[in-house]
Amino acid sequence: MIDTNVQQRARTKTLTINDQAFSARSDQTILQIARENNIDIPALCAIEGLSDVGACRLCLVEIEGQRELKPACTTRVKDGMVVLTDTEKLQKHRRLVLSFLFAERNHVCSVCVSNAHCELQKMAAKVGLTHIEVPYLYPKMQVDASHRRFINDPNRCILCTRCVRVCDEIEGAHILDVFARGFESRIIAEMGRPWGESENCTGCGKCVQVCPTGALNEKGLSVAEQHKRRGFLPYLTTMKRGR
Repeated sequence: MIDTNVQQRARTKTLTINDQAFSARSDQTILQIARENNIDIPALCAIEGLSDVGACRLCLVEIEGQRELKPACTTRVKDGMVVLTDTEKLQKHRRLVLSFLFAERNHVCSVCVSNAHCELQKMAAKVGLTHIEVPYLYPKMQVDASHRRFINDPNRCILCTRCVRVCDEIEGAHILDVFARGFESRIIAEMGRPWGESENCTGCGKCVQVCPTGALNEKGLSVAEQHKRRGFLPYLTTMKRGR
């Protein structure tokens, strides 16, 4: 007997993105189809190999017939869907979102280990962000340098949760999570214990490698010396699916 769920996932849908027609499986998202066809949709929380959560809100797109902007990373394709990814409205939205991300924490690029290698920094240049449109909050967030190899600096965190997801979905340890709400939100290890006291951290460094900014970094590095290595992600994800 054929699994009806498999049949549903395998059904082909036809949609239009920026006046170009594409075919897609019904289980695919707008962002997946866009990336497969070299259509750029800005995103900071989405990364190949991890689940999608729609945290950064940069990948919002316009869909014909819908008033609200929709996150491309979590919106499944539908037959006849008409999508726009680079309108003036979306450009303004993305610059505002990036303004919030910069203003919410203390991103001082000139003294950051990820300077010139930071995805937040590069995204700001890509969307043409020339100034921050909202007041800076200047939070005082404590740095956790208790781990023997790594540092957690919440002042540079954008709460994309890549680290949380890779620790859970790829490494299987899930020692990281988001604590508190709103302005006070931050990434913690094992219910708030110092990272260096974690009994379950494997020290694999995957969380550091997927971090888009300098929030998680390796000890002993100076300004602009943090290069992220992510070749393990698609490889390990493929192995996981093949089990």
